[in-house]
Amino acid sequence: MKTIISVVLGGLMAGCVVAGAQAQELAPDVLVKNVTTEVVELIAKDKEIRSGSRSKLIQVVEGKVLPHFNFSSMTALAMGQNWSKATPEQKKRLVEEFKTLLVRTYASALAAYSEQRFDFRPLRARPTDTDVTVNVRVIQPGAQPVPIDYSMEKTAAGWKVYDVMVGGVSLVANYRTEFNATVREVGIEGLIRNLQAKNRSLEAAPSAEKK
Repeated sequence: MKTIISVVLGGLMAGCVVAGAQAQELAPDVLVKNVTTEVVELIAKDKEIRSGSRSKLIQVVEGKVLPHFNFSSMTALAMGQNWSKATPEQKKRLVEEFKTLLVRTYASALAAYSEQRFDFRPLRARPTDTDVTVNVRVIQPGAQPVPIDYSMEKTAAGWKVYDVMVGGVSLVANYRTEFNATVREVGIEGLIRNLQAKNRSLEAAPSAEKK
């Protein structure tokens, strides 16, 4: 499940490279469809990505994608009621470390893309809605389709993703369970240190291009 989350959300993020500045002008379902389709083509054609070049993927994500995700909302939701207990400085560090963790995890997972197909469902929303769910099904050979639900909110900067559900399981909720347990044991500063350690580990991990 984590692999699917990483590939699909990572696909959405990396696809924004092609959508570019026009992405914020698109309807949320059109945005998801366009960028997912584009990243599938990108992965299929780019030899460096196909060989596991994590550094290239990270560069793409950091340079082109971050503005399309509301990492502040994602971090606040993942923290739950502990968010209100954090100082402004701690909140800033939590957002940065959580963002780094997600970007590095998804960028690494993109290289593992393996010919899934996507079924984009019609958007059920009113034109005036500012919070919608975009439904996608991942079609896998020899397995049941996996539903992917993107929670998106309309902001002054366009539509942004703030959560993803895979098979009915929320990405943010999964992290909330982990974060709450960590805060109970070592406090908010301990959680920040744990996230920093994970990010250092991901940064130091050898990629296929170094093998």
